[in-house]
Amino acid sequence: MRSLSLPRRRTVLSAAAVATTGAALARPSAAAAAPALDLPGDATAAREIREEFVHSWEGYKRAAWGYDEVRPVSGGRNDFFASGRTFGLSIVEALDTLWLMELDGEVALSADWIEEHLDPAQDADVQVFEAVIRLVGGLLAGHLCTGRTALLDRCRELADRLLPAFTRSPTGMPYRYVNLRSGAVGGHTSPLAEIGSNIVEFGLLSQLTGDQKYWDAAKRAMRAVFDRRSALGLLGTTLDIETGRWTDTTSCAPNPPVDSYYEYLWAGAELFGDRELGDWYRLLTDAVLRHQLEVQGGYAWYRQVDYATGLTTGRTASELGSFYPGLLGKGGDLDAALAYYDTWSMLLANNPVVPEAIDYGSATVRSARNDLRPEYVNAAYDLWMLTGERRFKETAYTYFAGLREHLRVPGGYTVAEDVTASPLQRGDLTPGYWFAENPKYLYLMFAAAPRFDYRSGLLSTEGKVVRGAVR
Repeated sequence: MRSLSLPRRRTVLSAAAVATTGAALARPSAAAAAPALDLPGDATAAREIREEFVHSWEGYKRAAWGYDEVRPVSGGRNDFFASGRTFGLSIVEALDTLWLMELDGEVALSADWIEEHLDPAQDADVQVFEAVIRLVGGLLAGHLCTGRTALLDRCRELADRLLPAFTRSPTGMPYRYVNLRSGAVGGHTSPLAEIGSNIVEFGLLSQLTGDQKYWDAAKRAMRAVFDRRSALGLLGTTLDIETGRWTDTTSCAPNPPVDSYYEYLWAGAELFGDRELGDWYRLLTDAVLRHQLEVQGGYAWYRQVDYATGLTTGRTASELGSFYPGLLGKGGDLDAALAYYDTWSMLLANNPVVPEAIDYGSATVRSARNDLRPEYVNAAYDLWMLTGERRFKETAYTYFAGLREHLRVPGGYTVAEDVTASPLQRGDLTPGYWFAENPKYLYLMFAAAPRFDYRSGLLSTEGKVVRGAVR
């Protein structure tokens, strides 16, 4: 859930999209979206993926060790949370990926750095959502994988410094920002994903520490959103967390900035056995499928609608929403899941790498960037875990090969400024989430990783292992 760049107008589909709106989920044949690449054997693919992860990790270590993110083209560094402040974000993000790939020397190096240098009490205004899913989640996963209690201690200290965002809110919905040293809060207008993507990390922290306050804060925030649904069962986009009033009444699921709210309803029900969260997920998802799903050009899409009336307000699809096939599948709507996965596989087949956002109504690109997003391959992983079907490995490997061909640089992997240009125009940043997500999903699909329990394993929205670590 990150900002999209300004709209660009480029053709995105191989053929004109012809409106065929309806409730049916007719899908093009699998052959129409099949990848052109030959799939190597699992051991070969796993080795290639691991090597590319190590390539990017070594690039980070050379140029930006101890800093949040690396600029792999220039050899520079990037502060993610606050200028002049570092949390070693890429180290925290990478920790459980390093462990799953059995890079134990790197695990020890990274965990030692965190224990010695990560300061949860910096005088910095941090975005609560990002701090929870990245830092709290990364420290929890690191603890579960390594058993190092100091990581859990550091995690708890950080979470305690984030809690004022929840406890000082009159509605229980968290403020967007909190100063880790003073506890001062700010940002009273917040999107759903930022309000409701806390319960996996906070609930797990409550389990591990025996302190219920983290779970209570996260559950109250999720309930506050759910209670403000419309008569149609739809949610808007942003809320004033002080008044509890909607500031944007567009239902834009599964796109940002609401995406992971729905994901954490399902994940909270699954991880903690909370039936109420499961009921909320089912009611809200049924409303999205009823009022937003449509078929255009033979493919399934999710339009934006007014949450009270259901009237169409837009037809944008964001790459950040391409996680949704996996969530739909896990939630029991496999037909809808496969239909939407085919949509994104078509977009991958028609672009060197997937663009950030498109207008499917006019079949044009709205944002031609690629920010090394993991959502499509996240969905491939989820659907492969559910079905075991080979085609998800094929499409995931196609995705991997496209990144390797177009976004690999001597210093690691970088974002793209324009995927529609020829040649593709690269940027200069490896986002921290790269180390947590893309290579992990791919590796788990091909490696038969001995440190992961495939029967019970569960990953957070940021790809962190929250269940299933085998020590």
